[in-house]
Amino acid sequence: MNFDQLFVLAKEKGIEDLQVYYSGGTNFDIEVFKGSLEKYTIADTAKLSVKGIYDKKMGTVTTEIINDEQFEFIVDSIVASATAIESEDEVFIYEGDKHYKKVEGLYNKELEDVDPKRKIDDTLKLEELVKAEDDRVTMVQAFYGDGTTNVLIQNSKGLKLEKKVNVGVFGAYVIASDGNDQRTAIEYQQSNSYEDFDLQTIAKDGAEKACALLGAKPVDSGAYEVILQNNASTALLAPHISMFSAENIQKGISLLKGKLGTRIASNLISLVDDPFMKKSSKSGSFDDEGVATEYNELIDNGTLKSYMYDLRTAKKDDVTSTGNGFKNGIHPTNLYIKPGETDVEDAIKSMSKGLLITELAGTHAGCNPISGDFSLQASGYLIEDGKKVQPVALITVAGNYLELLKNVTAVCSDKKMNFAFVGSPSVKIKSLQVSGK
Repeated sequence: MNFDQLFVLAKEKGIEDLQVYYSGGTNFDIEVFKGSLEKYTIADTAKLSVKGIYDKKMGTVTTEIINDEQFEFIVDSIVASATAIESEDEVFIYEGDKHYKKVEGLYNKELEDVDPKRKIDDTLKLEELVKAEDDRVTMVQAFYGDGTTNVLIQNSKGLKLEKKVNVGVFGAYVIASDGNDQRTAIEYQQSNSYEDFDLQTIAKDGAEKACALLGAKPVDSGAYEVILQNNASTALLAPHISMFSAENIQKGISLLKGKLGTRIASNLISLVDDPFMKKSSKSGSFDDEGVATEYNELIDNGTLKSYMYDLRTAKKDDVTSTGNGFKNGIHPTNLYIKPGETDVEDAIKSMSKGLLITELAGTHAGCNPISGDFSLQASGYLIEDGKKVQPVALITVAGNYLELLKNVTAVCSDKKMNFAFVGSPSVKIKSLQVSGK
């Protein structure tokens, strides 16, 4: 859409500087249950956010009705919004950076061109493949979804940035039962290349996850050597991301305040925000404020190297933004613990007695990102002499996330990203407190 007339109208109404942020796209979703197509949706989305400086105050407006007839309403709303603001904070529209990196692999037209019938047939096939893996699988809900998003940032200072991204996901929710016990699991793969999806692997791993935990029981309470499997380690990382936000540092509600340059984790731990990762809808050369993104090493071999900044917090600390300014605050792009070289099976074999934790539940309620403390329900396996000897459930693991990072003794090679593109490999912990029977 052409916004030139909006800029002209804004100038006529006395708006000093103006910036538009447009995001629109299409989402395609399928769900299959008991051999039938239970959900089939195609939805178009569009949102326009406009901000402008009027009388040295920043006015903003957001709308999902986007056409030329709305321009006068948008301009009037910005003036009204700015007039109502009493804050004396300095406001500005960012003029942009000199260089924006070209990011490959953000959009793959072939994914969009796949026949919807093939997507439906493959989702039905995935359900059947999961059921065929094990007679104890009692219910499967297979799903597929993909989405394409177009983003435009344009302002009165001459900045104009555009990107187009897409991604798809195949997966299955699985329930297994042996007549006495029932367990659930979810397995999925994400990519923007349809050829990357391996339905047989999704089916095998999903069924195996659910069935292997049948008959799980608690272990004795105590301190255990623990391996957090990749998805469990990711689940524990996700609620603690806000520790690295410059806003929380400045507010004094992060344990990492004042710790730049100090060791906060094992030297095996490196945590990065990677906006240039291929086949991710979170990747791109700019953030929502028009700032050039950068590969940001938050933790490098155990040492805290950086925080995540947007324009406002960067100005306050007299530094440059790290390109983490988004519509809903300071956030990462693709955040992950860098994988090591240890094979997860070798890590298991190295344990004389310990726990392999495959799932953590209640991470949003059971984690305190301000203190770093957590107490979470967990399930997995008891390991003795390097072998899984029994499935484990109804236990609680507790500790402090920063202390846990300091106690990492091995980082495996099996990094996996979640739906929000936060990821981790499996990590081995020297000791973690477990409450069981």
